[in-house]
Amino acid sequence: MTFISRVLGLIRDIVIAALMGAGQAADVFFFANKIPNFLRRLFAEGAFAQAFVPVLTEYHRGKSMDETRLLIARVAGTLGTIITVVTLLAVIGSPVVAAIFGFGWFLDYWQGGPNAEKFELASLLLKITFPYLWFITFTALAGAILNTIGRFAVAAFTPVFLNIAIIAAALWLAPQLAQPEIGLAIGVFVGGFAQFVFQIPFLKRAGFLVRPRWGWNDPGVKRIRILMLPAIFGVSVSQINLLFDTLIASFLMTGSISWLYYADRLLEFPLGLFGIAIATVILPALSARHVDQSLQHFRATLDWGVRAVSALGLPAMAGLFVLAQPMLMVLFMRGEFSPDDARMASYSLMAYASGLLSFMLVKVLATAFFSRQDTKRPVKYGIIAMVTNMVFNVVLAIPFGYVGLALATALSGSVNALLLGWVLHREGVLELPAKTWLFFARIGGATLAMVGALVWASPDISQWLAVGNATRSAWLAGLILGGGAVYGVTYLVLGGRPRHLRH
Repeated sequence: MTFISRVLGLIRDIVIAALMGAGQAADVFFFANKIPNFLRRLFAEGAFAQAFVPVLTEYHRGKSMDETRLLIARVAGTLGTIITVVTLLAVIGSPVVAAIFGFGWFLDYWQGGPNAEKFELASLLLKITFPYLWFITFTALAGAILNTIGRFAVAAFTPVFLNIAIIAAALWLAPQLAQPEIGLAIGVFVGGFAQFVFQIPFLKRAGFLVRPRWGWNDPGVKRIRILMLPAIFGVSVSQINLLFDTLIASFLMTGSISWLYYADRLLEFPLGLFGIAIATVILPALSARHVDQSLQHFRATLDWGVRAVSALGLPAMAGLFVLAQPMLMVLFMRGEFSPDDARMASYSLMAYASGLLSFMLVKVLATAFFSRQDTKRPVKYGIIAMVTNMVFNVVLAIPFGYVGLALATALSGSVNALLLGWVLHREGVLELPAKTWLFFARIGGATLAMVGALVWASPDISQWLAVGNATRSAWLAGLILGGGAVYGVTYLVLGGRPRHLRH
């Protein structure tokens, strides 16, 4: 289901690229879409899920159905009230939000510069896109409940509706408007509403569709609040880093935000398909192991998560790096998206790709803390990583521009993963036995063989540009399939077996 969602997400971005390319309108739309998505990570899918699922698992396994339903009702009422206030304030005060996160555009607006129109348009689009935060918060709550009881497919499929809504808006609504970016913003709003409505029947069937009730002082809600506050920093560091990138990018050349966006979207495909999906699956499993006080099974589950994301993330990282420009050409180079846009976006994709495995490991390793209801220590590492990103942003943006921002994000992700892994290993939670290190060596060797094959077989960029998109697509598909085959065969030759990937 996650794969279907990610494929439609790529199609959505292809349609948007053809409609708007990487110009001023695209920069502003991506900006207006990124702000509510950032807060979604804080209030909904990210920090909230990490704090809510362990507590809900404890209630579900150790308390009555009525007590569990009451917890859900009070969480829904409390969180819903807060999100309603935040959403209303943001819609009313959208110029303030646009000024904070797009300060470079605001300065131009204040001084009558060339980017003044960007600030005005961003303020308008935020009024349309921000209600998405309200819809997605309740969607994330429903998804966390369903994941806790082992029903993962519904929540994984839900983003499909957002992608369909934006694609439909890009194809039929946006072309009819003088400002097509407004049509895309409407698509975001409709997609959020569709996601919200879709999960309601499944909640009802599971017996967890309840009337929200205010419960700020409820013991379960208090525990979730305590866990959630530091989790905001621990699980959302990468999102804060990306937002900080956007702030600095507002001072850079037109197109910088769009090039970073398209690169990030390609990065999000394997990150969501493998990293986030695996972390989503093991969080309730680790929470249950913790409730059962089964340290051996806890270690085994965490070790499987690390092996799984490494086996998938390492070749994905290498493939994105080697095939960055051809991928962007095949997927986005049509309509308003030019060959130069593909080249510029490929630089940021290569920089982002260098941190892909780290981003995936952070998703998995963080669950080992949150499943034990330990959210304080990841905050320390999250803050260290965030400060590292800010320092690298300043240092690298000067010589490398927007590419430096992407590289800084990758480096900070690696710092975060190393800190999380080191502490878990020191405490004996992450053991990494000899067989796991042998597994890493095998996938490392297989990845090197794959990279060699891709470099040898890939045509020169001038050849990619000289042929039509159908030929480029065939070449890219052949390279991906061939590279995957080389990776798999080399892994088997080095002694790896499918059973080594089983839990």
